[in-house]
Amino acid sequence: MTVYDIAARLPPIDVLRDRCKALAVLECIFGGGEPYYAYTRAWGDDEAELMDNGSGDEWAVVFTSAGAFIRVFNHESAMTPYRDLDHELWPGPLDGIPTVFRPQIEEPAFSDEDGQFIATAVLWRRHDDDRWRAGENITFPPSAGPYDDTAPDGSGLLEILFDDIVDRYVTFAEDYYEIEVDPTAVEHVVAHRPLTDVVVQALNPEVTIAGLHEDITAIGYPITAA
Repeated sequence: MTVYDIAARLPPIDVLRDRCKALAVLECIFGGGEPYYAYTRAWGDDEAELMDNGSGDEWAVVFTSAGAFIRVFNHESAMTPYRDLDHELWPGPLDGIPTVFRPQIEEPAFSDEDGQFIATAVLWRRHDDDRWRAGENITFPPSAGPYDDTAPDGSGLLEILFDDIVDRYVTFAEDYYEIEVDPTAVEHVVAHRPLTDVVVQALNPEVTIAGLHEDITAIGYPITAA
């Protein structure tokens, strides 16, 4: 799987935004330390979902007035800019990117100490586009062997955003948090239905909407009326 396969399976921008918010809400319910998934409506003039697994891998989806921009960095990818002393980007990922997304390429949070943009995969979609796009004619490094099914560019980190997000999230959370997860409650959040204490406590009996209200409101996710 490569960024081209990911581009073909990502949902439209509005659906993607809701899924990103859902992941951040679920993180609020389960989390307690450094967030794995976080959503901010104050990414400059834009909004953004940020994933950081704490092991050197991360992705960001920035929702702008023009559309959406996705940056992925997988520290173990053969396409990492750190393979090169000058931190040169692998050839191709930015080919054809519209100028409206140039501010994301210059974003300090996505750059090294010298201001060099750091990524292993990039996608974008303008509001008037009919699909997600990536740099054309990227030549990917060879797989590590016959049993290597990982994305060479790290874009597989985005698979959690596919249409089977509920099943993928349940599998992730049960492994990461080492707990049993109610898929019906996860589906409720992913569907963007108003959050209730029943749903919250089905996922984590230790928390309530009252305790999460500020964080959930900041994400922009609906909460049921008291």
